[in-house]
Amino acid sequence: MRMAELSERSGIPTATIKYYLREGLLRPGHRVTATQSTYDDGHLRRLRLVRALIQVGRMPVATAREVLTAIEDESIDHHRRLGAAIRALPNDGALDAAFDAGELDEETESARRRAEELFAELGWTHAAEVGASEAAYRVLVGAIAGLSRTGYPCELTDLLPYGRLADRLGVTDIDMVERYGDPYEQVEAAVALTVLYEPVLLSLRRLAEAEESNRRYSPGN
Repeated sequence: MRMAELSERSGIPTATIKYYLREGLLRPGHRVTATQSTYDDGHLRRLRLVRALIQVGRMPVATAREVLTAIEDESIDHHRRLGAAIRALPNDGALDAAFDAGELDEETESARRRAEELFAELGWTHAAEVGASEAAYRVLVGAIAGLSRTGYPCELTDLLPYGRLADRLGVTDIDMVERYGDPYEQVEAAVALTVLYEPVLLSLRRLAEAEESNRRYSPGN
């Protein structure tokens, strides 16, 4: 397809597509003349992913480029490439910075132990192995420590229901990724779905809380 059709099918203006090409977010098309190129379904998929990262996820171009580089790293196996691409996504910088800054006070050390207990209860051997090398682990520890410092519930019994829900969500996420047959497409989908579904999860949680509050506390219920 030519640039105009790519723009029409993706819903992205040609000027924006050209910008993505200049920034290295989209691979060059297949050159047919000195001034004309054609594009395929792979370019269309990539545009949808870039749109998810930048327009929906509000990700800076430089960060989006890092994520896309991780997706294309063929030197590692499928599992590690998927993990690298997800790790390249932005995380809660404030919590991560607090952990890295060396705030290894009593609450942080306790939070680490609590996280390890949670992983053991859930049977998450990979999470236990990667530990602090994983940004999500550091954010989790920072969050548990924050709960402890402010006096809110964060015992294993409090965290376990969330862990079990997350375990089921992990299965759902990977099942959805496996709808895509090609491993490369699977990594792209994993990144896009992580960005696009996290707001869905947050919104559903808040709506569910309101629904349960209505069931319990509204007059007449």
